[in-house]
Amino acid sequence: MSDCDLAILIVSYNVRDLLRRCLRSIDESTASAPLRCRTIVVDNASGDESAAMVRAEFPHVELIALPSNLGFAGGNNVGLRNVLGADLQALAAAPRAILLLNPDTEVVGDALRAMLRYLDAHSHVAVVGPQLRYGDGSIQSSRRRFPTIGTLFWESTLLEQWRPRNRWAMRYRYGDQPTNEPQPVDWLVGAALMVRPTTIARAGLLDTAFFMYSEELEWQSRISAAQPGPHTIIYLPNAVIVHHEGKSSEQNLARRHINFNRSKLRYARMRWGRLVAWPLRVFLLATYIIQLMIEAGKWLVGHKRVLRRQRIAQYSSILRSGL
Repeated sequence: MSDCDLAILIVSYNVRDLLRRCLRSIDESTASAPLRCRTIVVDNASGDESAAMVRAEFPHVELIALPSNLGFAGGNNVGLRNVLGADLQALAAAPRAILLLNPDTEVVGDALRAMLRYLDAHSHVAVVGPQLRYGDGSIQSSRRRFPTIGTLFWESTLLEQWRPRNRWAMRYRYGDQPTNEPQPVDWLVGAALMVRPTTIARAGLLDTAFFMYSEELEWQSRISAAQPGPHTIIYLPNAVIVHHEGKSSEQNLARRHINFNRSKLRYARMRWGRLVAWPLRVFLLATYIIQLMIEAGKWLVGHKRVLRRQRIAQYSSILRSGL
């Protein structure tokens, strides 16, 4: 048997101060009651001395300092192999659960124990995730239904900017369900996912072709396929984790858009094929052309020219990528 109840994997990239707060919150959460916990930080070649900070301030935390940035999926797979070994089927020394946790999060109270207790009490559940909140305490959307073709065009695109409460995006984010009740969901945002080792053995590791974004969607769709049932993935609102969303990816906004939409296109190809992915790509590029023209027009009339210049450069970079 494993000598720990819970292994926590944190893949970090250039968010040293947030990572420090995250690790402190874990220590505070596990100090008040017995919980044998193993914390592993996989540093994706950060340039902000994150690895040095972990070594100096958290000597009890295991550090894996990678020579290059493998992305969210690649970094987590390194950590998962470290915990489970090369042979995912050999689970004799596995912990009771593994938590994939973003570095821009802070554990609140006994959230770790609450999720672990829920897994222990519900053998049919494969994944449990907390209620995510912003730093101001407001609830952050973390529940998702599997996307439809309409979702691809109406969620996180220019169309949603123009019509924020459209029915595709609302349904996708469980806007029709209460936020304060435990409930089965199709999938959960990957900022904090507690997963059984047996679940990982059945479904496999994350798909590293998703460098960032949509990897948790694809992974949880495989998890659901490997363990079908109405209560495979559970949202648990009495476990709360603060999520300072997007702090790694916002360091390069153009790259964030490119990664997000490339992952969306990859998922569309996997799910529906090129007959959906190709028009989606044309649509996405068209939306950035429209936004570029809007920003250029505002620049020409002299409206906040520094901001407009920045956005023109951002949209031009996205368009040059071809997604």
